Amino acid sequence: MSDHSSIKVQPRAGPSPDPTHPRIEAGRAASINARLHRYRQKVTTRDGWLGGYDYAWLCLPRLPWTRSRVRRAPPFYALDAELPLLLAIACGLQHALAMLAGLITPPIIFASALNLDGPTSAYMISASLIGCGESCAALGTSEELTEGVAGILSLVQMSRMPLGKGYHLGTGLLSVVGTSFATLSTANSIFDAMYANGTCPSTVAADGTITRGACPDAYGMVLGTSMICAFLEIFMSFVPPRILQRIFPPMVTGTVILMIGASLIGSSGILDWGGGSNDCSGRPASGPFALCPDTSAPRPLPWGSPEFIGLGFLSFVSILLTELFGPPFLKNASILVGLAVGCAVAGGVGYIDGSSIKTAPAITFLWVKTFKIRVYPPAILPMLAVYVSVAMEAIGDITASAEVSRVPVDGEEFDSRIQGGILSDGIGGFLSALFTVTPLSIFAQNNGVIAITRCANRTAGRFCCAFLILFGVLGKISGVFLAIPNPVLGGVTTFLFATVVTSGVRVLAYTRFTRRDRFVLAAALSFGFGDLLVPSIFTHLFDGVTHPNKGLQGFLDSITIVLTTPFLIAGIVAVVLNLILPQEQIEGDDDDVQVEVVDIDTSHEKHIGA
Repeated sequence: MSDHSSIKVQPRAGPSPDPTHPRIEAGRAASINARLHRYRQKVTTRDGWLGGYDYAWLCLPRLPWTRSRVRRAPPFYALDAELPLLLAIACGLQHALAMLAGLITPPIIFASALNLDGPTSAYMISASLIGCGESCAALGTSEELTEGVAGILSLVQMSRMPLGKGYHLGTGLLSVVGTSFATLSTANSIFDAMYANGTCPSTVAADGTITRGACPDAYGMVLGTSMICAFLEIFMSFVPPRILQRIFPPMVTGTVILMIGASLIGSSGILDWGGGSNDCSGRPASGPFALCPDTSAPRPLPWGSPEFIGLGFLSFVSILLTELFGPPFLKNASILVGLAVGCAVAGGVGYIDGSSIKTAPAITFLWVKTFKIRVYPPAILPMLAVYVSVAMEAIGDITASAEVSRVPVDGEEFDSRIQGGILSDGIGGFLSALFTVTPLSIFAQNNGVIAITRCANRTAGRFCCAFLILFGVLGKISGVFLAIPNPVLGGVTTFLFATVVTSGVRVLAYTRFTRRDRFVLAAALSFGFGDLLVPSIFTHLFDGVTHPNKGLQGFLDSITIVLTTPFLIAGIVAVVLNLILPQEQIEGDDDDVQVEVVDIDTSHEKHIGA
């Protein structure tokens, strides 16, 4: 029975790797000496280092007077192609840089929301980089596991290991993982509830201004709750992917992704652009947050000052100029270009406090700082919803990764990639909490790197993991990220979160938008945008409940957190209505539409290792 509510876009699929490919055949039958000889050839020959790739195309800028020149795109490197070492390193660095802004943003926002000290904040950034570096996805078959890669967890998502009875662990694609933005949005609501009910300390000034105290225990509670909720996604991975896709069609997943991005823009991105997302955004008349980011900063100003707006705008414009004139290498790291330009100007005029760099250790690793891992009962229901959202994101991102990697996006092999990716995400969510990192999800940014560089090879993922771990171990790098002024960070994260919104719109584009679909979407967005624009609408819903016991109060707090998180309430409404409202039969349509997408500019391209 076909699903008439969505359009399936089927690109021109690349052929599956040939089991007789020299690389695979060597991995099965060749001796250790033969492998060593192959590696020696790789590192000692010009072809092994450079290959036939057009590095000028990758690195030269697109200046206005050179745009008329047509350059032939470089060859496409498939999953199991022999990849030149220099290209593998360059592509791995690009993937790491493309992820970097998305990896450092959640811990910075978590630390700011909980008013944590500088060393703890810097550690959280390092832990995110190391944890994601050890968990990032990409590699191939189980025969490759003996070749070794940095980090034990990288083998989880990097390999497509058979588990028996048709189940796998990992996608077998160049799919990388990072801290889920769904967790970021939900954790903010959980932290608000903790401060409201006294779990976290806060003080009230004479003028009524509320100042939040440091609450590292709240972060430990989110980690502990995340650990037990991760088993839901592990269970979901054993549900047939076609059933998951029917429960969570593009209309549902697109709505959730759109609302995640929109809520992050409103709760973090645009507030930081104005000077800070902490208590200073309320422009209190007195106290440490009367100025942003606080009165002890080098050059504090009231929230929304033109100086802050200008700094954020400079970073934003830098991203646009990089996209307009930059080479492919810099386009994939345009967010970092915006951060670098903004920080250079901010440092020149005295807005940067270098204390975080001085206090950060030269070398660090996991568990240098620890948190009390506990379960916060009111957060269980919201975190379960987060893992459902992470699974939905995984389905869409794995599909996109398969498309740009030119492997089939339908059939048993593709279903096994989805199943393996969701299972790896669930296991990674459990282990990431042990690494003091919030739940991880497959990142979509790296699909753009694959599309631009035309390199879907898993070896690049190995180098990506190595770079991320290196960035995390070098503690001074985290100190540098922590010193970024709020307006600069806000300018680039507003753009970053807007790309999440765009991804949601892109997913919604797969919907046919029948009358029934428009009704479901309108109902879901009514709650989502209403909650987003008036965040306090559901906070007083249970004020009339008198003297509730501890269990009932926890349940009511849990419901309130769900209702005050826009993407959760919108996603729940979309799922329920999608299941109970009957589908509309489209006249003359008995099967899913198959649309073949052919890139005119690359229809004649050469495939390497396909």
